[in-house]
Amino acid sequence: MTQESRPYARIIDQVSSVVVGKQAALETIMLSILANGHILIEDNPGLAKTLMAKSFAAVLGLEFRRVQFTPDLLPADITGTYILNRNTSQFELRRGPIFTNILLADEINRAPPRTQSALLEAMQEKQVTIEGDTQKLQEPFIVIATQNPIEYEGTYPLPEAQLDRFLVRLSVGYPSAEEEAQIIERRNSRRSDDVRLEVVSTRDALIAMQAEVEGIHAERAIIDYIVAIVRGTRSHSEVEIGSSPRGSLAITKLAKANAWMNSRHYVIPDDVKRVAVPALSHRLILKPEGWLRGDKTASIVDKILQEVPVPKVD
Repeated sequence: MTQESRPYARIIDQVSSVVVGKQAALETIMLSILANGHILIEDNPGLAKTLMAKSFAAVLGLEFRRVQFTPDLLPADITGTYILNRNTSQFELRRGPIFTNILLADEINRAPPRTQSALLEAMQEKQVTIEGDTQKLQEPFIVIATQNPIEYEGTYPLPEAQLDRFLVRLSVGYPSAEEEAQIIERRNSRRSDDVRLEVVSTRDALIAMQAEVEGIHAERAIIDYIVAIVRGTRSHSEVEIGSSPRGSLAITKLAKANAWMNSRHYVIPDDVKRVAVPALSHRLILKPEGWLRGDKTASIVDKILQEVPVPKVD
């Protein structure tokens, strides 16, 4: 099977038909979905963050729900609650939007921390507890959250515990002049704001792909390389708190997905380098002087990658 004929390539091609010029971001999202992990997209408004999430859900043939986070959003608005049925005099569960395959948490940092934390159990345990009753979520369950930069008015920084639940964080960035012109041309050709996408996968097919990714081999030299990178975040002079072991696991999962996307049954150092920044950059807390200098966590991870010796893999 050639790389172009693999299911993931058709998925990305379909999404690329409506999301112009964001190949690296789309591939990172695809890696996270294959690794069954949650995704945080952080950037300015109007850069197709929501369109990306909706497009992946549509192309993958998955159930999709969207929650617009606002300051008055309550936890029950996400998880659901029990409602009294007057006909039967019984309380019945009215399920919230969290009962889906892909949940778009739009502008997640516009809701207060109490509401943001309603997602924690679901993101980690793939279940929710409502009035003491635990409900399992259907696989796959993936949260794609968008957030505006914290400098925007009316935003609340995500707690570190919740940030750590996201497998990756990425930015989209503004399109080039040519890409922006293509966006306009495609909209003119459609003569509608709505987009139509071909469904090229199914829920069962995605679960099978995720199982194949889990079977990718990572030898001990690769594992030691990952550990050295993550430990490097803990000893870096500009970092107050480095990544937890959850960062090591995130790199491993994503590196396996990257190997699978490149038709390999084993992980190589280049797979690790490809995913280290999106896997680790949101897991570091800088010292105050780092914030004053405007240091970015992504550049620190890049420096660590340059410093850690690359293992030789047969």
